[in-house]
Order: sequence, then structure tokens, then C-alpha cells
Amino acid sequence: MTTAPLDLTQKSDDDEREPLLAGVRVIDLASVIMAPYACQVLGDLGADVIKVEPPTGDVVRRLQRRDPSDPDSTGAIALNLNRNKRSVRLDLKSDEGRAALLDLVATADVLVTNMRPGALARLHLTHEDLAEVNPRLVYCNAQGFRSDSTAADSAAYDEVVQAASGMVDLMRRTTGEPSYAPTAMADKICGLTIVYSVLAALLSRQRTGRGQRVEVPMADTMFAFTLVEHLGGRAFEPQTGPVGFPRSLEPGHAALPTADGFAAILPYSWKNCVDFFELVGHPEEMDAFEPQTLQHHLGDLYAAVARYSRRHTTAQWRRLCSERSIPFAPVMDLDHAGEHDYWADGHMLDVVEHPTEGPYRLIGSPVRFSGATTGVRRHSPALGQHTDEVLAELGWTPDRLAALHAREGAVPGSGR
Repeated sequence: MTTAPLDLTQKSDDDEREPLLAGVRVIDLASVIMAPYACQVLGDLGADVIKVEPPTGDVVRRLQRRDPSDPDSTGAIALNLNRNKRSVRLDLKSDEGRAALLDLVATADVLVTNMRPGALARLHLTHEDLAEVNPRLVYCNAQGFRSDSTAADSAAYDEVVQAASGMVDLMRRTTGEPSYAPTAMADKICGLTIVYSVLAALLSRQRTGRGQRVEVPMADTMFAFTLVEHLGGRAFEPQTGPVGFPRSLEPGHAALPTADGFAAILPYSWKNCVDFFELVGHPEEMDAFEPQTLQHHLGDLYAAVARYSRRHTTAQWRRLCSERSIPFAPVMDLDHAGEHDYWADGHMLDVVEHPTEGPYRLIGSPVRFSGATTGVRRHSPALGQHTDEVLAELGWTPDRLAALHAREGAVPGSGR
């Protein structure tokens, strides 16, 4: 795969279209994955995202560095998570740092934070505090648990929320082990929930002229997400059956081995099932099922499908299933992510050149708009790279900036 430079100075015809969130300023007062991911999406949509970081920087900067011995380098996660953002380095416990943040808030449309309620109160950065500075501000705080609950100030990372929301119980029901999903599922789902909630609040402000506080508690968000299909018989009162969505919880609900790999071969509808057993030459397999009761015998169906999965290569299965509209996909090996033919023309993992970190794989924006541009306008910044630039835009003089840097012990403008 060749390296394609990301030239932020050239414009194509598409770039003449204005980004959807052009003119919207977002303050990213957050760390790790959930809220910074939400702000990354808002940045991809065109918002001016200003990431406010403590003197030591967001901890995610230090994760999975190319060179672990270089304390100023940017880690793998942060390369994409912090794109389309400007970094401002502030000590919010100092008078100068707090004053700078309040000046930023006065110009902002949105503030997103995942600091716990107690910390926000100690720093005088609650919604009530900041609404006095900017009553039009959409203030979104997202933490592990509801702010009116006894667990409001409890530490919560992705695994804790998976446990508290029932996700771990689903793993127990399917694998026998109360394990975590091998991805930061709660962080990313809650991050996307932040995005749509903030956009709804901005739309409301356009109509009413008023900002508001938006709270996204992770445990509640993931609980609601889990129960969409898994509430099952508990949806009724009195209860008519167990919790759980049978299609997902049945043994055998898994990708299948083919002659040369693995694939999702998933006859879903009655017609899919009939077509599948006809193409493998055993239409009599369907004699064991009835359309009205198929959902109660999915384990048997999965087992029957699995008996034939090794007959063909993955490519052969793809052709056969495509001809009959049977749901199918090869299992992507993440070691070859970006090389899979589905993304051959999609540019979901282009290799681009970062000005200080060198070549890296840029995760593409999955959403396309016919009347607006999305994508990367800025590479992930160094810690504090834009402190002087942003504060100068707010009217801070060179003398005042020098005093800020002297107080915080940073090299002016760089954060290093």
C-alpha cells in the first residue's frame, strides 16, 4: 500500500461545498475514547473542534506509540481520534487557565465533557456555571452513571459499563463466560449517542434561541441499547417468556468455516432457507421446519447450514449466495483491513503522511453527503499546538499569553 500525502492546501470541486457544521465551535473537554470520539465525528462533519487538554495531555496520546521512548509522539488511537481538532493546553486549576477556558466558552456552541459531576463542581464548570458565561451553550456531560444516582461519581470505563448494562450477561448466555466484548463498545456507542443528542440540541437552539444541558449516562445508554431486541418476554406484564433474542443467543450463531476461510452464511427468511438447501442439493432438510415455528428451531437450522459450509471456498459461497440473495459476507481478517475488496474503492484506510509522526493509516469517514463535504481538514495536533493561535483569536495579547505559559511551564504555542 503506497503512502498518499494528505494535502490540506488543495481543493477539489467537492471541497467547494460547505461542510455541514461549518461555523459551529465545539470544545472537547474530554479524555480517553467516548467523548473525544464524539468530537471527532463532529469535526469530520465540519465543526471547529478545540480540544482543551491538561498540562500532561490526554492519556490516550500515550497509548500505542510508534516509538514508546518518545514522550512527545502521538499514539495510534489519538492519530485518528484527534483529527480535525486544535489542541489548547490549559491548567484549569490556575486562574489563567480557567480564564482562558471561560473566554473560549463565550464563543462556543457546544461543550462536551466526560469529567465526573464532582470534578466539574470543584472546578466550577457545571452547566449552571458556564450558562452564565454563554446561555446559548449546548453543554453535554457524559459519564458512567446518571448524575442523580448514588453512583454518579463512580469511576467507569468501558468494561464497567458493559457489566452494568447487561452486555456481559449476554456474553455469559452465549459463551458460558461473563466476558467483555473485545472492543470498546460502550465508549463508541455512547460517543455516537453524544453526537445525535448534541445535534438535536443545536436544532432546538436554532428554533428557541436557548442552549441546554444534555446528559448521556453510559450505563443507561447501553442498557437501552442492549434491551432493544433482548427484552424479549419481559416486555409484557405479566412476563410471557424469558429475556433474550433467540436468533442471537442460540448455539451455533456464529460465522462458519468454508473450504479456505470463514464466512457469515446466514439464510434469514424462509425463502433464504429453501434456496440454501436447494443449492446444496438437499431440499429435504426443510422438511424438519415449518414457517410459523422456524424461529423456535434456529439452533437446528444453524447446525444444518454448518454441515455444508466447507463444501465451497469463500469466493464460491459469495457467488452462490449473491445469485440467490442469501445474506453473506466473508470474515475480514483485521491484519488485512483496508485490503478487503469491499473497500477497494472506498478509501476507508488510506495511508497518509502526518507532519511529525510520518505515514499512518487514516480511518475514513463512513458517511457521505451529496451536498456537503466530510473528511479530514487537519491532522491530529501536538499537545498545545494551537494554544497561542486560538487564544489570540479571542483577543489575548502576547504579554498575556507569555504569562499563561510561564504559569503553566510550557513552551509558548507548543505545549512541549
